[in-house]
Amino acid sequence: MFPFKSLVLAPVLAAAMLVQAQTPADAPALPQTIVVGLDDNFPPMGFRNERNEIVGFDIDMAREAARRMQVDAQFRPIDWSAKEAELNSKRVDVLWNGLTITEERKKHIAFTAPYMENHQIIVVSAKSDIQSKADLAGKVIGAQEGSSALDAIGRDAATASSFKQLRTFGDNITALMDLGVGRVDAVVLDEVVGRYYVAKRSDQFRVLQDHFGTEEYGVGVRRDDTQLLQRLDATLAAMKADGTAQKISEQWFGANVIK
Repeated sequence: MFPFKSLVLAPVLAAAMLVQAQTPADAPALPQTIVVGLDDNFPPMGFRNERNEIVGFDIDMAREAARRMQVDAQFRPIDWSAKEAELNSKRVDVLWNGLTITEERKKHIAFTAPYMENHQIIVVSAKSDIQSKADLAGKVIGAQEGSSALDAIGRDAATASSFKQLRTFGDNITALMDLGVGRVDAVVLDEVVGRYYVAKRSDQFRVLQDHFGTEEYGVGVRRDDTQLLQRLDATLAAMKADGTAQKISEQWFGANVIK
């Protein structure tokens, strides 16, 4: 009788072996270097540290995937608003930086299977009596101007109409600073950003279980780059199965956000 772990890993190993078994005639070898396009000002997914090095959750994920595929990863900051054009013009080989999978984007690029879920979470003071979305009634809520958080709040009209005030900020850091000094009662923001900062200040903030919606992140590749897509899917599946992806997640977020 096979152990349960073997049964879980078997499909992953089979997928990886199938990809490796393909001949060059029907599956061209991967290039020696894979160029990863990213926004280098999106902590904790990809950003520059105090030594001007590009670091982050997605950077660690991409490096590990590249190591397993036996290729080099080169990280190239791009104009994120033109990311699909950057990919399809072959300036970069993949888009890997908190890229939300949408039906509109699927018309232009291909995606790996989702590797993580992002929620629009609610962050409150560690000492707050707010425990759920219902407790936001009569409170001042903060969110970044022009963000997905505002869209998510807008889709929950019943909760939004209960707020005393919805206050917008130029960035999430400013919103969290106002939360820290009590100028707002809660902040709604991307989980990938929120958990990163909450993990650094767990004595000051906490995250509610309730949230304002879910989206999925995937790696974007050119639609005709099927070999790279297959290899990435198999590699990411293996990283999830053996716990490596979870370990990277916990290092950056203090929680497992891997899908």
